[in-house]
Amino acid sequence: MTRSLSSRSPLDRLHGRHVGSYGLPVLAALLFLVFSLVLPDTFPTRDNVAAILSSQAIPAVLALGATIPIATGRFDLSIGYGLGLAHVMVMRLVVTEGWPWPLACLVVVCAGAAAGALAGVIVEFGQIDSFIATLGTGSMMYAVTGWITDGARIVPGPQGLPASFTALYGSRFLGLPLPAFYVLAVAAVLWVVLERLPAGRCLYVIGSSPRAAAVLGIPTRAYCVAAFAGSGLVTGFAGVLLAAQQQTGNPSVGLDYLLPAFVGALLGSTTIRPGRANALGTVVAVAVLAVGLAGIGQLGAQFWATPLFNGATLLIAVGLAGYAARRRLRAGAAASRRPPGPTP
Repeated sequence: MTRSLSSRSPLDRLHGRHVGSYGLPVLAALLFLVFSLVLPDTFPTRDNVAAILSSQAIPAVLALGATIPIATGRFDLSIGYGLGLAHVMVMRLVVTEGWPWPLACLVVVCAGAAAGALAGVIVEFGQIDSFIATLGTGSMMYAVTGWITDGARIVPGPQGLPASFTALYGSRFLGLPLPAFYVLAVAAVLWVVLERLPAGRCLYVIGSSPRAAAVLGIPTRAYCVAAFAGSGLVTGFAGVLLAAQQQTGNPSVGLDYLLPAFVGALLGSTTIRPGRANALGTVVAVAVLAVGLAGIGQLGAQFWATPLFNGATLLIAVGLAGYAARRRLRAGAAASRRPPGPTP
């Protein structure tokens, strides 16, 4: 006969909670240790760590952007298309139109927020499922990307891009790649919004129980549109970083980041704060993916190993999220059936 929830010892309950909350960070550390033992000359080096931080900064920022709508129970599939459009827009404005790069970046980031808000309006006021709506808007973004570039790359002239612009991605701070600090900054802002501000609590209530949100008088539509706008703003920022990294405008590059971003966001909802999308969990999930991909890459894996790893991890993430949700429902049902204790 299985033990009831109330009969479990405090140590058992503490162990279960810690495994659910911190199992993924431990996995990241174990992966790093294993690959360091297998590849002692190349993996645990400072250059390799810097390369991992630099190469995974854009997927991490994009995953943090995807986390915002997920907190409300919506999904923004347009972020990959938006990333591609944002980075070619930066290149078009700087290279072709001759705009100052700070102004071009500001316009692109604001345009990303506006595009996200438009997608949110379509979802909430058009009553269209977020998968379908954002897939449609993303396809339109891809069409605009092709129209801007005419299907060809935007390549700077002989003078190249301004050094101050490329330094946005290529510089170092405190011995580490500057993009790693962008990830920390975005994660910190998102953590404050979701965990410490009333707006974040409203987003979580909408995602967990739309009926409860309506009873509490939360303006669901306004908050969801704002969540999509936040996702678009972060996507625009990621596009700026991609332009500074690539230094060319490639109309087809954005879609390569869509799956890793969603893997990071969904896997992140299974750790730190299991059962809900959260910024710290997303960063940890991206770290697991980054270490895993770097390790199998250095082991000489074929090119198809990366999409295989991302796809398998996505399935595992969704499965773990569903399992965590079912555990919460069972725990809540058990608590509701538990007889009240004796009154003092």
